[in-house]
Amino acid sequence: MPITVTMPQLSPTMEVGTLARWLVSEGDTVASGDVLAEIETDKATMEVEAIDDGTVGRILVAEGTENVPVNQAIALILEEGEEALEDEPGSIVAGPPPSGPAPEEAVVQDRPGKPVSSGRNKAASPLARSMALKAGLSLDDVAGSGPGGRIIKRDIERALKSGIPATSPVTASAWEEIRVTGMRRVIAERLQEAKQTIPHFYLSLDCDIDRLLEARREINDAGHRVSVNDFIIRALALALRDVPDANVQWGGDVIRRFAHVDLSVAVAVEGGLVTPVIRDAASRSLLDIATAMRDLADRARSGKLMPEEYQGGSFTLSNLGMYGIREFDAVINPPQAGILAVGAGYPRPVARDGTLTVATLMSTTLSADHRVIDGAIGAALLNTFRNLIESPIPLLL
Repeated sequence: MPITVTMPQLSPTMEVGTLARWLVSEGDTVASGDVLAEIETDKATMEVEAIDDGTVGRILVAEGTENVPVNQAIALILEEGEEALEDEPGSIVAGPPPSGPAPEEAVVQDRPGKPVSSGRNKAASPLARSMALKAGLSLDDVAGSGPGGRIIKRDIERALKSGIPATSPVTASAWEEIRVTGMRRVIAERLQEAKQTIPHFYLSLDCDIDRLLEARREINDAGHRVSVNDFIIRALALALRDVPDANVQWGGDVIRRFAHVDLSVAVAVEGGLVTPVIRDAASRSLLDIATAMRDLADRARSGKLMPEEYQGGSFTLSNLGMYGIREFDAVINPPQAGILAVGAGYPRPVARDGTLTVATLMSTTLSADHRVIDGAIGAALLNTFRNLIESPIPLLL
């Protein structure tokens, strides 16, 4: 009998998921372990694998479908010799749409003028979608010749040459409505909650990183691979260990002070932000942190993190220095009570022993929850962090 592929439960709290993309089509032969589809959770895109050999008999849930309940059938795999029955269901849309506006397809709107359907539900390459948008061409009117009927560049060129009329030319005032992903929705909700419910206050200071940069050069010249961010992670972890009153969380009628520093590190991914956690970071060496962070960041960008790898941190680091940002204020990641924002190091004039010289300064800003972290505690944390950054020998031990 057919093998039923169901919506997997990717975390203990997951109740519904979004079927982001099918990687197979009906009629495709698959082997055990082949990736069938990508499932979108609030923080990552996970893969669904075939558990046995067979042929894709029916796809029961269309790609892009939101709110598919856990354990609901999403496809049927036929074993050798089986055939799909004529009365078996075809593609269906499962689950109610989320509350509020959630259009099934994107709409390109020209002001003034008529809305132009961009065929958001039709599979198309990014280039083809962009070409159609610029030409004011609805993808609903285009037949796809790519894999699985996907619309590609030559299909748009053929449609334009055939004289399919553009519904409305796109002007500089046009826009495209893009479906809000589960990740972006969760980010929006959590950050709105943070700014509305957490009384933020901010403390800033600059760190001289010249000695740290020299130590990094020597380590890398010795054949290791360590980034400035790895030093920062190590320094913040040790600072939180030495100032435990900053490694806390507001619990309403209690204050939770953590025994270990589980440091969340912000990583930019397509469509949002993920914060993989370096567990017990204060007890880990610089090289261990460097190895762990590379692995977590790579898997975050490819959507391979498990929920337990990005949940449950006690404090967050957000470093935008690699993007050239000098300084910024970060929003606390609830239910945590603090986040350290780190900018790029820039050469700046400084006074030393009455003499003007140049040093590479890195700006840092602590955002803290004033319900549980007072100014003096925040200042102690920042000063401890700066001392470690400017005298980095303890970071190497």
